[in-house]
Amino acid sequence: MLSQIALTLILSGAAGNLIDRIYLGVVRDFIDFHWYDIHWPAFNFADTSICIGTGLLILNLYRQDLKSSKLKAQS
Repeated sequence: MLSQIALTLILSGAAGNLIDRIYLGVVRDFIDFHWYDIHWPAFNFADTSICIGTGLLILNLYRQDLKSSKLKAQS
């Protein structure tokens, strides 16, 4: 279930950026953070979706690895 959510987030973010690229010629990054002298690179919601999806996918793979190592240890 978690991997399906993760892949949906990744694919929807990629589709959003692709649509921007096709119709606008550029991907508009409109979220821009500054903290004192530190400037974080600009991003958009599609980028956020891709990053969250990737994080969830990594988390799911880690959880599966823990499950399989526990099963191996029990047998």
